[in-house]
This record gives sequence, C-alpha cells and structure tokens, in this order.
Amino acid sequence: MRGQLARYAVVGLLAWIPVALTSCGYHAGGHATRLPATIQTIAIPAFVNQTQQYKIEQMLTKAVVREFVTRTKYHIVSQSGPDADAALRGTVTSVQIAPVTFDSTTGRASTVLVTVAVKVSLVDRKGKVLFENPSYVFRDQYQVTRELSSFFEEETPAVQRLSNEFARTLVSDVLEAF
Repeated sequence: MRGQLARYAVVGLLAWIPVALTSCGYHAGGHATRLPATIQTIAIPAFVNQTQQYKIEQMLTKAVVREFVTRTKYHIVSQSGPDADAALRGTVTSVQIAPVTFDSTTGRASTVLVTVAVKVSLVDRKGKVLFENPSYVFRDQYQVTRELSSFFEEETPAVQRLSNEFARTLVSDVLEAF
C-alpha cells in the first residue's frame, strides 16, 4: 500500500512538470531597466519653467526626485557635475488652466482643468541620450468652491496631484523596458 501511494505521488509529480514548463509565460513587467549598469548617480537639477505658472517647476522637480529616491537604487544629486553619471533635465513648456463646466445660476466656472506639458531628457556624462520624451502632457481637474466664506484654493492641490502622476509615469518610462 505504501509503495503504491509513493508511485502515485511520483506519477502525479511527473504529470505536473510538463504543465509547469508550458505555462503561458505571463510575468509582471517592470523588472528590466533601460539604463546601463554604469549609471549609479543621476543629477536632477531644477526643471526649467518657460511658463507664467508660479513654482510649477519646483513641484514637478520635487515629485520626480521623491519618486526616484523611493523607487530606485540610484543616488540622486541636485547638480550636474563629475559625481553624476547622468543628468535628467526637464522643461515645463506650457500650462493651461481652462474652465470645463459652469454654474448655471451664477455663470461662474465650477470645474477647471489644468493641463501641463513637459519635455524631459536623460543624458549620460558623454552626451548620449538615454531617454527622451519631448511631449509629456498631464491633466487634472478640480472643483471651484462656491462659498466664499469657506473658500479653499484647489489649483495648488490639483497641480500637486498632476506632478505626482507625472513623476510616477516618468520614472516608470525611464526604468522599465517592456
């Protein structure tokens, strides 16, 4: 009886081996990196702001630095120089703030859409472009408060949400090879 159970166990195990070897090949993405192994330190200087939007370059730069620090093994510095193996540079090319919906009674905007366009490049110390996207576009909308007594500026939190989403996307794009 014991020998027969052992034989069934071995046959069962052998039956599962072909199933395991012919699996669909599904795996989670994001484990490969596009960056060369020689890149250890990345400089992320403050983004350039070509718009009239106050401090947007600071919010975007801060979000990108935070995302690189929390998600990667790279050492991040704020200035390009001999210590940096590569430099990530960004330029905010446009910011548009436009009403989307209006209050039917007052005629004032009730929902506003913020659209930000950014160009980014990652260049190694020899000048080789490792990553480039000249046309990131991100949007976020917010509700305008109707009551002046409880007025709360919603534009800054909307830009912060947009900055965080931009940073997550940028870091994924730079690191992951699909």
